[in-house]
Amino acid sequence: MSADLVPSAAPALVEPHKKQVNGVVREVSVPPLAPPATRGSLADIPFDNERDAPGEAVLARKDADGQWRDVTAAEFAADVRAVAKGLVAEGLRPGDRLAIMARTTYEWTLLDFAAWAAGLVTVPIYPTSSAFQARWILENSGAAACAVESAEQARLISQERRQLPGLDHLWVFDTGAVGQLRKAGERARIPEAVLTARRETLTPDSVATLVYTSGTTGRPKGCVLTHGNFFAEVDNAIELLHPVFKSVSKEPASTLLFLPLSHVFGRMVAIGCLRARVRLGHAPSIRTDDLLADLAGFRPTFLLAIPYVLEKVFNTGRATAEKMGRAASFDRAAGIARRYGQAVEAAEQGTGRGPSLGLRAARALYDPLVYRRIRAALGGKVRYAICGGSPLGSRLASFYAGAGIQIFEGYGLTETTAASTVTPPLRPRLGTVGWPLPGTAVRIADDGEVLLHGGHVFGGYWDPERAAAVPVVDDGWLPTGDLGALDEGGYLTITGRKKDIIITSGGKNVAPAPLEDWLRAHPLVSQCMVVGDDRPYVTALITLEPDGLDHWRRMKKKAGVPLAEIVRDEELLAALQRAVDEANRLVSRAESIRRFTVLTSDFTEESGHLTPSLKLKRAEIARDFAADIDGLYR
Repeated sequence: MSADLVPSAAPALVEPHKKQVNGVVREVSVPPLAPPATRGSLADIPFDNERDAPGEAVLARKDADGQWRDVTAAEFAADVRAVAKGLVAEGLRPGDRLAIMARTTYEWTLLDFAAWAAGLVTVPIYPTSSAFQARWILENSGAAACAVESAEQARLISQERRQLPGLDHLWVFDTGAVGQLRKAGERARIPEAVLTARRETLTPDSVATLVYTSGTTGRPKGCVLTHGNFFAEVDNAIELLHPVFKSVSKEPASTLLFLPLSHVFGRMVAIGCLRARVRLGHAPSIRTDDLLADLAGFRPTFLLAIPYVLEKVFNTGRATAEKMGRAASFDRAAGIARRYGQAVEAAEQGTGRGPSLGLRAARALYDPLVYRRIRAALGGKVRYAICGGSPLGSRLASFYAGAGIQIFEGYGLTETTAASTVTPPLRPRLGTVGWPLPGTAVRIADDGEVLLHGGHVFGGYWDPERAAAVPVVDDGWLPTGDLGALDEGGYLTITGRKKDIIITSGGKNVAPAPLEDWLRAHPLVSQCMVVGDDRPYVTALITLEPDGLDHWRRMKKKAGVPLAEIVRDEELLAALQRAVDEANRLVSRAESIRRFTVLTSDFTEESGHLTPSLKLKRAEIARDFAADIDGLYR
């Protein structure tokens, strides 16, 4: 590992316990690093921080001048206390559900903790949800109140209120919802003892939140997550990822959160940051220019990211180099970084000696020319990134490792309070999603399905009739619907979804995920869906990445060519064919993509082709592009 990645101190790794069947690892478990919570709830976190470190910066907010202002533990606890009193004054009772529909903002996290302090249960709604989606979640959860970010979202909810007789309150952040709740609490003179009493009724078994699955098919289901589920998740993650959550070269740990808090991944990290007193900022916009500006101003030490963001940074760096006539130099630097990252991994796995002197010298040469610029695009101080949602791939993981940013890949579900596996520090294995999170066990069923067990596994899906969770497992093992394999070291690799497996007319089973993930990493590709169910061979629908396409057009002097003509351009198709040929190297001939077509429109959430967590809605895509698919088999 390069010197700038070595943590100052870290707990010793606990080796996983493996069970084999016929010489193949079928189950792996790792003992917990943190004891299970036996009392209290997430509602206590702000007040524990206020007691233990009142002056420590636990959050940061951007003021009207665009400058980041720290929020101390005492200030955040005061905000939580004031808003919680307002919720009590408005008549909300313990156990009532409060929905939050907003982008990633300080107010989201504030209301989350204030709701818990008032004994409530929070219900996230994606800010991009349709009126039908929002109404379904509000109705199914039985929400008594809803807070939205904008007037537009307020109108969307208001038009559904006739069908939501139980929704008594609708607040809007942009029109002063936080201030209104503060004043309500002040007018009612809610005593501190009321909040204390409500907090004391909460235990680790109390319901903290209902997080609705994004739903690639059918209506979303509410996952019932308890305070104990979150403690099992974040406490073990904090201990395992010691260098991430503690400090980097005496630099206080910090992160800028830009993933949606309505998704359990972002929510878990926000809670973990407050729990570990890591300085947390919120970035509501993920537009490239806005996000890069926020990263430059905040300068985080680690990031929570999905592969798309890391792919975008890499591809933008490569495109910039190409415009400057330095594409070949960038490609050499990328190759050196990958070799360096792979050599570091081999040394840490005990299968190699680490980077040679020549490789170290080459990396040092390109650091100020390429790698430092990549790090600068992420704010300049980032040394770690926690990546999830879909596989990043060993190419990018090894590149970032060689460029000075260690990637921790993880895998999990809403039903498991986010991560169930994660890359262990100092023991990466590129191309895998790591070992079980401490306190977790992973089992591979006979049909290849991944099963999970641990204190972070939810109690069941929400039943509105019973206002409680309905258990979905009786033996403690949660079937994930994902297919995977464990290697001899206990590392998990995800190979696809059971329901997404394609069976060709020749009887060949094809997992589309590896091909799709590889192609999505290409700068020209936005989305890709592999097709072939009950067909003679495998094909693909490809959509174009707007920024990558704009760059390609400028470089090829085809800026004025209409999109309808560009998708048939021989040079563009040749570039995409090379990408498809590279992807096909991952699979056998029978599983390879034989033909593809380039669409003139993208798959988006707005078009109904992606879920809010950016997963493909395969049935909808197959229906809407049936003619294009049929054309691939003529």
